[in-house]
Amino acid sequence: MTSAATDDPTRAEADGPQVRIDAGALRGLDLGAVHTYRGIPYAQPPVGPLRYRAPQPVQPWDGVRAATEFSAAAPQNKKYTLIGFREYQPTDEDCLTLNVVTPARPTTTPRPVMVFIHGGAYLMGSSATPLYYGNSLVTRGDVVFVSINYRLGSLGYLDLTDFSTDERPIDGNLGLRDQVAALEWVRRNISEFGGDPDNVTVFGESAGGNAVTTLLATPAAHGLFHRAIAQSSAPGLTVDATLARGRGQQFVELLGGAENLDSASTEELGRAGNRLMAALNQEQLGVVPFGPTVDGDYLPEDPEAAIAAGRGAQVPLIIGTNRTEATLFTKMPGMGKPSADRVAHTLGVDQATADELAKSYPGYPGVNALNRMIGDYMFWAPSVRIGQAHSKHQPTYFYRYDFAPKMLDLLGYGATHATELMAVFGVYHGITGWVMGALGDRRVAMRVSDGMQRDWITFARTGRPAGEWPTYNGTSRATLVIDDRSRVEYDPAPEVRRAWEKFHA
Repeated sequence: MTSAATDDPTRAEADGPQVRIDAGALRGLDLGAVHTYRGIPYAQPPVGPLRYRAPQPVQPWDGVRAATEFSAAAPQNKKYTLIGFREYQPTDEDCLTLNVVTPARPTTTPRPVMVFIHGGAYLMGSSATPLYYGNSLVTRGDVVFVSINYRLGSLGYLDLTDFSTDERPIDGNLGLRDQVAALEWVRRNISEFGGDPDNVTVFGESAGGNAVTTLLATPAAHGLFHRAIAQSSAPGLTVDATLARGRGQQFVELLGGAENLDSASTEELGRAGNRLMAALNQEQLGVVPFGPTVDGDYLPEDPEAAIAAGRGAQVPLIIGTNRTEATLFTKMPGMGKPSADRVAHTLGVDQATADELAKSYPGYPGVNALNRMIGDYMFWAPSVRIGQAHSKHQPTYFYRYDFAPKMLDLLGYGATHATELMAVFGVYHGITGWVMGALGDRRVAMRVSDGMQRDWITFARTGRPAGEWPTYNGTSRATLVIDDRSRVEYDPAPEVRRAWEKFHA
């Protein structure tokens, strides 16, 4: 698959839909019910002297640029870029592009815009992943869908500013800046695609969910989006400046010195990043070294603190997690069964502290209880804190995704990390639904998907979900449990919540 940016940019399908944006004309693909425009640059390629620099404005082009193929993903291990049977997405530092999907039929009323930020621990992922195409949301909801690429790993999410010089300046929070630059592109250009720049919902999952909760506290992003959805956010990926700078210094040592920052290939940078992650995991299991930095400048303060103080973006928020988040990770090859000492290692505490927390988990130290503890530590407990903080200032809706097709239950995963994406993106209505529903629950899966899409789309359109879903607050803690029969529960697992409040006190 070739990037149009590296081909002749004026070559395009003669019969494709065409738009003109601020940088020039684009021609996309007519896919029947939808029109798609792929590989649109929203910033200059961050290569050469622009490596480690904030995103710069796109250079305009002459003629009509082909927007018919996805561009390269950010540099990462090839195994993470699988997009089909033995087909991998190319990777390149020239990756700052986005994609737009619109309904094919014209409209006289601007459509709501949904901007998706992919996950992947800030070290992997791509907007070209077939799951993220967004066609189902567009056709069902009459919305405009945007998906973005952004810099990953050491090129996007390590603080290397200690090595900045007058001759070779280095900026921080590059991946976060990329996401803001993409949202600025949306504000300037989305009306040309029939989208409403004054009704933009940003949503993401995992690291993409962390991006959402971080953008809430990023002043440069305020006003660029009007609703937010954080799916399985991992707020702990956003770290303070001291920790981030230490990781940056350790990375440079592993790379062989600051003089190699410019000359190193993406493969060499990747290997140094892998060594850094391995070293950090000797100290605390499960540490991912890449993430936004609370630098006191671009990201002035910790998102949770900013949101609690009312300095976050004043927008409605949906936030939630999956019931058995951690099984995706603990069942990976070579991981072995979780144990009490490994959970303590993951939490970064002594065994006595972990055992005290575990008193609220029936069945501890059984595997199920240990998995729940890990998932709650990484995703649920911090998301509850973010949700509670935000609910003091803006309407907030909390969910827990419990639905798992029988196949996932039999395999021991349950409603694990990222499985809600299949419902949000409507894949249960396609061949995935037939595979996952092989044990007879495809119809249930489609119903769950329909409900979730309806809530997400209605929220993007109006600022509140479609169904009976009360707002969250620190008293009632109304939570929508999404399952084969969805229901609202008030303060589910209060003893677990109180244990985590004490743990983080």
